[in-house]
Amino acid sequence: MLLSISMAGPTDYRAEERLRDGTNVTIRAIRANDKAAVLKAFAALDPESIYSRFHHRKRELTADDLRRLTEVDPVRDVALVVTIGAADAELFIGGGRYMAGGASAEVAFTIEEDFQRRGLAGMLLRHLVQIARANGIERFEAYVLKENAAMLRVFRSSGVPVTTELEDGVWRVTLQLA
Repeated sequence: MLLSISMAGPTDYRAEERLRDGTNVTIRAIRANDKAAVLKAFAALDPESIYSRFHHRKRELTADDLRRLTEVDPVRDVALVVTIGAADAELFIGGGRYMAGGASAEVAFTIEEDFQRRGLAGMLLRHLVQIARANGIERFEAYVLKENAAMLRVFRSSGVPVTTELEDGVWRVTLQLA
Protein backbone atom coordinates (compact mmCIF):
# COMPACT_ATOMS: atom_id res chain seq x y z
CA MET A 1 0.00 0.00 0.00
CA LEU A 2 1.47 3.35 -1.09
CA LEU A 3 1.58 5.78 1.82
CA SER A 4 3.36 8.74 0.20
CA ILE A 5 5.59 9.60 -2.75
CA SER A 6 8.03 12.41 -3.54
CA MET A 7 9.62 12.65 -6.97
CA ALA A 8 11.44 15.90 -7.67
CA GLY A 9 13.82 13.96 -9.91
CA PRO A 10 15.34 10.48 -10.18
CA THR A 11 18.00 11.25 -7.56
CA ASP A 12 15.41 12.61 -5.10
CA TYR A 13 12.82 9.85 -5.51
CA ARG A 14 11.29 8.70 -2.24
CA ALA A 15 8.13 6.75 -1.40
CA GLU A 16 6.73 5.32 1.80
CA GLU A 17 4.96 1.97 1.41
CA ARG A 18 3.44 -0.69 3.62
CA LEU A 19 4.00 -4.39 2.88
CA ARG A 20 1.14 -6.89 2.99
CA ASP A 21 2.24 -7.91 6.49
CA GLY A 22 2.08 -4.29 7.73
CA THR A 23 5.82 -3.55 7.67
CA ASN A 24 6.53 0.07 6.72
CA VAL A 25 9.33 0.51 4.18
CA THR A 26 10.94 3.39 2.35
CA ILE A 27 11.76 3.17 -1.34
CA ARG A 28 14.29 5.80 -2.30
CA ALA A 29 16.95 6.62 -4.85
CA ILE A 30 20.36 5.26 -4.01
CA ARG A 31 23.01 7.84 -3.16
CA ALA A 32 26.77 7.93 -3.61
CA ASN A 33 27.21 7.92 0.18
CA ASP A 34 25.32 4.59 0.51
CA LYS A 35 28.47 2.49 -0.08
CA ALA A 36 28.73 1.25 3.53
CA ALA A 37 25.03 0.29 3.59
CA VAL A 38 25.41 -1.57 0.27
CA LEU A 39 28.43 -3.48 1.62
CA LYS A 40 26.49 -4.41 4.76
CA ALA A 41 23.47 -5.55 2.73
CA PHE A 42 25.65 -7.59 0.35
CA ALA A 43 27.39 -9.30 3.29
CA ALA A 44 23.97 -10.35 4.64
CA LEU A 45 22.89 -12.04 1.39
CA ASP A 46 22.96 -15.81 0.96
CA PRO A 47 25.24 -17.08 -1.83
CA GLU A 48 22.18 -18.24 -3.80
CA SER A 49 20.66 -14.74 -3.80
CA ILE A 50 23.96 -13.31 -5.02
CA TYR A 51 24.10 -15.95 -7.75
CA SER A 52 20.50 -15.21 -8.80
CA ARG A 53 21.31 -11.50 -9.14
CA PHE A 54 24.78 -11.61 -10.72
CA HIS A 55 24.52 -15.03 -12.49
CA HIS A 56 27.88 -16.02 -11.05
CA ARG A 57 29.46 -16.59 -7.66
CA LYS A 58 30.69 -13.41 -6.04
CA ARG A 59 32.18 -13.20 -2.56
CA GLU A 60 32.66 -9.47 -2.28
CA LEU A 61 32.02 -6.19 -4.01
CA THR A 62 35.00 -4.37 -5.45
CA ALA A 63 35.47 -0.61 -5.29
CA ASP A 64 34.38 -0.50 -8.95
CA ASP A 65 31.24 -2.54 -8.11
CA LEU A 66 30.37 -0.10 -5.32
CA ARG A 67 30.89 2.87 -7.58
CA ARG A 68 28.62 1.38 -10.28
CA LEU A 69 25.96 0.47 -7.71
CA THR A 70 25.85 3.81 -5.89
CA GLU A 71 26.98 6.46 -8.38
CA VAL A 72 24.38 6.14 -11.11
CA ASP A 73 24.03 8.28 -14.21
CA PRO A 74 20.64 9.95 -13.59
CA VAL A 75 20.08 10.46 -17.31
CA ARG A 76 20.10 6.75 -18.19
CA ASP A 77 20.07 4.79 -14.93
CA VAL A 78 17.68 4.62 -12.00
CA ALA A 79 18.56 2.71 -8.83
CA LEU A 80 16.13 2.39 -5.93
CA VAL A 81 16.68 0.79 -2.54
CA VAL A 82 14.11 -0.47 -0.06
CA THR A 83 14.92 0.32 3.55
CA ILE A 84 13.52 -0.17 7.01
CA GLY A 85 14.47 1.97 9.96
CA ALA A 86 15.57 5.58 9.81
CA ALA A 87 18.78 7.60 9.72
CA ASP A 88 21.65 5.70 11.39
CA ALA A 89 19.46 2.61 11.87
CA GLU A 90 18.44 2.44 8.19
CA LEU A 91 18.83 -1.09 6.82
CA PHE A 92 18.79 -2.00 3.12
CA ILE A 93 16.48 -4.94 2.46
CA GLY A 94 16.25 -4.77 -1.31
CA GLY A 95 17.00 -2.89 -4.44
CA GLY A 96 16.00 -2.56 -8.04
CA ARG A 97 17.46 -0.69 -10.95
CA TYR A 98 17.28 -0.13 -14.63
CA MET A 99 20.07 0.79 -17.02
CA ALA A 100 18.75 2.38 -20.20
CA GLY A 101 20.05 2.34 -23.73
CA GLY A 102 17.65 4.32 -25.87
CA ALA A 103 14.02 3.24 -25.50
CA SER A 104 14.99 -0.03 -23.79
CA ALA A 105 16.37 -0.66 -20.31
CA GLU A 106 17.71 -3.71 -18.53
CA VAL A 107 16.10 -4.19 -15.13
CA ALA A 108 17.39 -6.18 -12.13
CA PHE A 109 16.45 -6.77 -8.49
CA THR A 110 17.96 -8.05 -5.26
CA ILE A 111 15.84 -8.80 -2.20
CA GLU A 112 17.30 -9.89 1.15
CA GLU A 113 16.16 -13.44 1.93
CA ASP A 114 14.19 -12.58 5.10
CA PHE A 115 12.08 -10.20 3.01
CA GLN A 116 11.50 -12.36 -0.06
CA ARG A 117 7.93 -13.41 -0.91
CA ARG A 118 6.56 -10.29 0.76
CA GLY A 119 5.89 -8.27 -2.38
CA LEU A 120 9.05 -6.14 -2.47
CA ALA A 121 10.19 -7.01 -6.00
CA GLY A 122 6.74 -6.30 -7.42
CA MET A 123 6.57 -3.05 -5.47
CA LEU A 124 9.99 -1.98 -6.77
CA LEU A 125 8.99 -2.95 -10.30
CA ARG A 126 5.88 -0.72 -10.11
CA HIS A 127 8.01 2.25 -9.05
CA LEU A 128 10.62 1.59 -11.75
CA VAL A 129 7.90 1.26 -14.41
CA GLN A 130 6.41 4.61 -13.34
CA ILE A 131 9.81 6.34 -13.50
CA ALA A 132 10.75 4.64 -16.79
CA ARG A 133 7.52 5.68 -18.49
CA ALA A 134 8.06 9.26 -17.37
CA ASN A 135 11.54 9.06 -18.93
CA GLY A 136 10.35 7.66 -22.27
CA ILE A 137 11.49 4.06 -21.71
CA GLU A 138 9.31 1.75 -23.83
CA ARG A 139 10.42 -1.65 -22.55
CA PHE A 140 12.33 -3.43 -19.83
CA GLU A 141 14.45 -6.49 -20.44
CA ALA A 142 15.59 -8.84 -17.72
CA TYR A 143 17.71 -11.97 -17.66
CA VAL A 144 16.43 -14.48 -15.14
CA LEU A 145 17.99 -17.83 -14.30
CA LYS A 146 15.72 -20.72 -15.30
CA GLU A 147 15.30 -21.86 -11.69
CA ASN A 148 14.25 -18.40 -10.43
CA ALA A 149 10.50 -19.03 -10.73
CA ALA A 150 9.68 -16.38 -8.11
CA MET A 151 11.15 -13.58 -10.23
CA LEU A 152 9.35 -14.86 -13.32
CA ARG A 153 6.06 -14.70 -11.34
CA VAL A 154 6.81 -11.08 -10.38
CA PHE A 155 7.22 -10.13 -14.03
CA ARG A 156 4.19 -12.11 -15.19
CA SER A 157 1.96 -10.53 -12.55
CA SER A 158 3.23 -6.99 -13.20
CA GLY A 159 0.20 -5.88 -15.21
CA VAL A 160 2.25 -5.07 -18.31
CA PRO A 161 2.59 -7.30 -21.40
CA VAL A 162 5.41 -9.81 -20.90
CA THR A 163 7.18 -12.15 -23.29
CA THR A 164 9.76 -14.74 -22.33
CA GLU A 165 12.36 -16.66 -24.27
CA LEU A 166 14.56 -19.40 -22.78
CA GLU A 167 18.13 -19.57 -24.03
CA ASP A 168 20.96 -21.55 -22.41
CA GLY A 169 19.18 -21.82 -19.05
CA VAL A 170 18.40 -18.10 -18.83
CA TRP A 171 15.01 -16.51 -19.46
CA ARG A 172 15.07 -13.30 -21.45
CA VAL A 173 12.04 -11.42 -20.19
CA THR A 174 10.67 -8.41 -22.07
CA LEU A 175 8.11 -6.09 -20.50
CA GLN A 176 6.34 -3.67 -22.84
CA LEU A 177 5.88 -0.37 -20.98
CA ALA A 178 4.57 1.82 -23.83
